[in-house]
Amino acid sequence: MMSNLGDPTDQLATDFAMRFTSTPRGARLARRLVGVRLQEWGIPYGTDAHDDIVLITAELAANAVRHGHVAGRDFHVRLSLLGSTARIEVSDTRGERVPPRPGELGEPGLSDGGRGLVLVSRLASAWDWHVRGEGPGKTVWAECGVEVPEGESL
Repeated sequence: MMSNLGDPTDQLATDFAMRFTSTPRGARLARRLVGVRLQEWGIPYGTDAHDDIVLITAELAANAVRHGHVAGRDFHVRLSLLGSTARIEVSDTRGERVPPRPGELGEPGLSDGGRGLVLVSRLASAWDWHVRGEGPGKTVWAECGVEVPEGESL
């Protein structure tokens, strides 16, 4: 499901939302489609904002697949752009496994995992999670400021 709630040049919200299979392939597809959408909205590949938002999407989607997977249920990604703020939300259907709150993150040790939310906390201007509004599960969200390259407008 895709919807444009307004023309980005009018500073109105722009929105992209889609469900993905709860598999590594679904997580990769989510990351790629968010990158394409950002490019279409005037946040070009290779810019800090584009790269940060795509990396945050990759981490949150990977967590949804790894920790939020429920057999037969998809995860949901929503990307919204309002003015100079991008918001990424990733929802899964597993409510009993919840991430720590932003202030509860410890530094990752030497293990092979556990760095995803630390990356998100460093790249995002704000992030947190809440219980999903519809159905079981949770939504993890992050917000990032976006700067428009000179000569372009959102």
